[in-house]
Parts: sequence; C-alpha cells; structure tokens
Amino acid sequence: MAGHNKWSQIKRKKAVNDQKRGKIFTKIIREISVAARDGGGDPEFNPRLRLAVETAKSENMPQENIERAIKRGTGELEGVNYEELTYEGYGPGGVALFIETTTDNQNRTVAEVRHLLDKNGGNLGTDGSVAWQFDRRGQIYLDASTTSEEAVFEAALEAGAEDVAESAGEFVVTTDPTALHTVQEALSEAGFEIARAELAMIPKNQVQVAGSEAERLLKLLDALDDHDDVQSVSSNADISDDVLAEAMS
Repeated sequence: MAGHNKWSQIKRKKAVNDQKRGKIFTKIIREISVAARDGGGDPEFNPRLRLAVETAKSENMPQENIERAIKRGTGELEGVNYEELTYEGYGPGGVALFIETTTDNQNRTVAEVRHLLDKNGGNLGTDGSVAWQFDRRGQIYLDASTTSEEAVFEAALEAGAEDVAESAGEFVVTTDPTALHTVQEALSEAGFEIARAELAMIPKNQVQVAGSEAERLLKLLDALDDHDDVQSVSSNADISDDVLAEAMS
C-alpha cells in the first residue's frame, strides 16, 4: 500500500491553491449527488452519502453547497445526470491503473482518459485487465505525530479493523468496506483525531518504479487526478522515495 498512500499525500500537498480546491469541490459534489440519487438523501441511512458529506466537511465545503448537491441527487433540484464508469489501463513501468470516473458524457470522458494515458506513456486496457489486482477497502488516516502506533493498533483492531500501517507521516487503518464507518466512529469516540476516511482500491502486490519511469508515472497520475471527471486513480506502483521527495518539494 505504500505507493498508493504516498501518492495520496502528494495529492493533498498539491491541493493547496484555489484552483485545486475548486476541482476537489467539483469531485465531492458529484459524489454527493450520485450517492444521494442511489441511496437517498439522509446520510444516517446512506453510508456512501455519509462518507461523502464527511469528506466535504473535512475540505471545509460550505453547508449550503452540500445541501444543494444532495437535493440535486434526490431530484428536489434540477441537476446533471451523472454516470459512474471505470477504466483500466497501464502506466509507465507497466504499473496497473484503475480509474474511477463520474461523467455526463461517456464518449468525451473515455476519449480524454485515453489521450492522457497515450500522452504520458500509458495505454487503456480492456475491462477486467487490471481490476483483479486490487481489493476494495476502507482506509482511515490519522496524523502519526499525535499518537502512537501501538495505541492506534489496539483501538483499531478492537473496533474491527484489518490492519494498521504507517506511511508518509500518517497511520493508515484498513478495514472491510462495510466496517469503515463503524471503525471510524469507534476511533473518534476513543479520542483519536481522524484526518480523513475513504473507500479505495488497494493493490494486492506492487511494482517498483524508479528514475525517469517514476517521474513519467507521477506526471500521468497528476494529469488524471486533475481531470474533472476522474474521481480517483489507484495504481500498484511502489514509487522510489527520491522521486517522491522531489515531487513533494
């Protein structure tokens, strides 16, 4: 999981300016609307919506924006009809890429995703070509400077988590997708400050990438993540620390 988690750290460090924050808001609003459409507008009875709302609040999204996105999803306000699509492919170094999108125009999105892959040394694969290399898991992130791994490990496992690991200055608690909210709630009640929580595609095995291939891969990941239709990008890359350090500087 190291490559995946370190890349998520880079994304957060790059999301400090208004342009990046606007793109984050766009992606979260789409997720809220789709979650409300598919599971109803009450976060208490819709785990996916609850997670999306919590993510929105962690990014300091105004409450009125959240409520408007929910109402668009439930049909109380007029809105765009989004479709969820996934794409699978490969990046530099032969790493597997699992790309999740939310779009109102399938033809546009697949063309633009293919273009980004081709331009940055990757290629689009067929359905099922890489999905088998990933597992869907819940992940909860805590600042490693505020607590000890032993304390997190004990509380997380007691709450039903599967694993705890340290990566890039954070403790990452991994759970079964259905247990994400339960474990998150238990950790909060135990006094731990949670930075964020998410459902993610976690690679079963990793491919080491270094040098120019790692640099090209990071450029591709950044380009995909910057696309409005792309909700998340997962890879099985274990990117060398020197390249990561340069990207985060």
